Amino acid sequence: MSDATQPPFLGRVAVVTGGGRGLGLAMARSLAQRGADVVLLDRLEDVAATAAALEAETGRRVEGRAIDVTDDASVASALDAAAELLGVATVLVNAAGVAMDKPALETTTQEWRALMDVNLTGTFVVCREFARRAIAAERVASIVNVASMSGLIVNVPQQQAAYNTSKAAVSMLTKSLAVEWLPHGIRVNAIAPGYFASEMTRDVAARLPEMRDEWLRRTPAGRMGEPEELGELVAYLAGDGSRFVVGETVVIDGGYTLL
Repeated sequence: MSDATQPPFLGRVAVVTGGGRGLGLAMARSLAQRGADVVLLDRLEDVAATAAALEAETGRRVEGRAIDVTDDASVASALDAAAELLGVATVLVNAAGVAMDKPALETTTQEWRALMDVNLTGTFVVCREFARRAIAAERVASIVNVASMSGLIVNVPQQQAAYNTSKAAVSMLTKSLAVEWLPHGIRVNAIAPGYFASEMTRDVAARLPEMRDEWLRRTPAGRMGEPEELGELVAYLAGDGSRFVVGETVVIDGGYTLL
């Protein structure tokens, strides 16, 4: 029987892509606050400084490394280095992603491919390299991919066919990997956030208040989500309390997709 007084992720190593800022950092913070040692992977060059700040804040060991999630060698090197420093990771949160608000008629093939490469291929590459190491070490592990409510509905007024399609694909990738890897002791789930008060969303809201107002009008909760609320859901899905949750994409959107 586990000790209820112990932090639930004590002794575990978590990897968070896109962890250098915004919602990815909020998810990483949630895991560190629950006892995990954390590896932040991000394309931002200041990710090491962000890691040092999170380590000072939480008292957990936190490493940061700048990588390209679409590059096999970059991802493999980062995970190997993390394992040497902290141990084999048994939690993965794939929060790295890019968005593009552009009409489909104006979207170039190059722009489409670049977005898919990060949001879909990058998610797959990191999942694969993480799973290879967890299986080789014979460790039970869990993966939480970040999809989006935009993969379930065509939310407006922005036009983002490429982004919507990439996030729908992340949900199907999650289901497929969940079935394939559960016999190896790896659970795979995803979250589908709605509008959250991230740095990026705040920037859009400041520049386009009419778009912000439309988002809020369509959200029954009447507000954007707070990053900490997303962290709570990620911690649940990554932890032992959700052992029977497999291959799901859990919507957290303040009711947006209900209308």
